[in-house]
Amino acid sequence: MGESVVRVAAAQYPIEFLESWARYRDKISHLVAEAAESGARLAVFPEYASMELASLFPREVYSSLSLQLERMQDLLPQYRTLFAELARRHDLYVCAGSFPERVGDEYRNRSYFFSPEGRFDFQEKLVMTRFENERWLVRKGKGIRVFETRCGRVGINVCYDVEFPLVARAQAEAGADLIVVPSCTDTLAGYHRVRLGCQARALENQCFVVMSPTVGQAPWSEAVDVNVGAAGMFAPPDLGMPDDGVLAVGELNAPQWVYADLDLDAVRRVRREGQVFNARDWDNQCAAVAAAQLCLL
Repeated sequence: MGESVVRVAAAQYPIEFLESWARYRDKISHLVAEAAESGARLAVFPEYASMELASLFPREVYSSLSLQLERMQDLLPQYRTLFAELARRHDLYVCAGSFPERVGDEYRNRSYFFSPEGRFDFQEKLVMTRFENERWLVRKGKGIRVFETRCGRVGINVCYDVEFPLVARAQAEAGADLIVVPSCTDTLAGYHRVRLGCQARALENQCFVVMSPTVGQAPWSEAVDVNVGAAGMFAPPDLGMPDDGVLAVGELNAPQWVYADLDLDAVRRVRREGQVFNARDWDNQCAAVAAAQLCLL
């Protein structure tokens, strides 16, 4: 079953203008080392945190929504190598900032997950926002994955995905006790939509949900110019858990790590002995509302 109590670090990640790849490497290396020194077994970075890498190219590239996607493909091998090395060096799992990757003749938003052995896989974003669909032309991905780790099974919902219940539900049914949510939102309303989605998924599936956002201003970038949010750790509000389901929340828009110790045995106990059985009653609820009856008054 793996470790029972798992310390998780969720980044409130500041988008910055970078002078060089070395500056980026040092930034990420410092952050992962800090999380590891604080005892984290899993470090979570946000959606599109990789987009600050566009600043390594000339202005005509980083100011163009299409050109930045094209040129960033040159950095993908280094990006994956960096996170793989850091996960191995510090003996922890890392959900890296998602990367818009070319797949055939389109781009997909891939959130990479790295193991302490340096291996990696990814979860693609499945439901795209209007900005991605209409302006950026980043397309929806395929497949729902669950990652087997020393810390139990982990699923990833990329930002907007967590606002829909079926992705997390499929992961919970595959044994996930923890769902991580890399996010990137540019308004307070957007942040709260994702946060409410996280709390709803924790309630429905009686599992832990961890949110990690980008923060700060990047006026040079049309893709991630404004970033609003706070990292959070959420649980089902039930037996032995906080009454509001909130384990930890960071200071809004402040660059920082947010930590929580997640007791996986405790969340499994909620599913067995809780005041309610949300996870177990899912099928009953679905059967009850399989067809709605239209009533004319």
